[in-house]
Amino acid sequence: MILPSAVNGCLAVYRRELLILRRRFKRQVAGQAVSPLLYLLTFGYAMGGGLRFDGISYLQFLLPGLVAMSSMTQSFAIATDINVARFYWHIFDEFQAAPVSNGSYVAGEVLAGMTRALISAVIILGLGLLFGVRLHYGPLFWLAILLNSFLFASLAVALAMLVKNHADQSLLTSFVITPMAFLGGTFFPLDRLPGWVQVPLHLLPLSHASTAIRSAALGRSVEYFSFVLLAVTGAVLFWLALHCVNRARD
Repeated sequence: MILPSAVNGCLAVYRRELLILRRRFKRQVAGQAVSPLLYLLTFGYAMGGGLRFDGISYLQFLLPGLVAMSSMTQSFAIATDINVARFYWHIFDEFQAAPVSNGSYVAGEVLAGMTRALISAVIILGLGLLFGVRLHYGPLFWLAILLNSFLFASLAVALAMLVKNHADQSLLTSFVITPMAFLGGTFFPLDRLPGWVQVPLHLLPLSHASTAIRSAALGRSVEYFSFVLLAVTGAVLFWLALHCVNRARD
């Protein structure tokens, strides 16, 4: 049957990524913990000790932003592994010959990126507990993380199929992901900026992810528009990833 075959293909791709992750799990966890720890120490604890936004401490403001940023960067990082497997190990060529559909391949890689994002979120929340940050981690909090990681993992798969070499992937990260990480409401409220700057920044997916994750974490009313936008954008990017894989296999 078509459906079980597609599911098995997806799980095969996903299991391969999990096996790789398991082999370097300790290094992965250590690497994912370093940057958030430095941000919490410098921006949150040292520099932001006396800052307050809307009645909350800067650490309470910063931690959900770090979760949003890390879930973006870690889910997008699956593109690097795809490129290494594609250009150096020629794993993508083996998938072309295997009975794995394009949709199964994309779904498996996206799930792998989302798994990385969830691990990074748990690490940051654990670091937050060490700093005494107590937040609300309800269903909407985790839903926002899943939608954010789904969006950027789908974008990662699409771009990984478009680049011609590993250096191009690094360039995309520098010009797309890094600016978004600092301008997407992670470290400061966007309403503190001039109006003409806020307009383009509110178009960034990470801005909506930061807003949704922060509102849910603080127990405040959430803007469901942000959830809808993340879901729709993620679906479009998943379709784009599928289209790019189709072109790469032709």
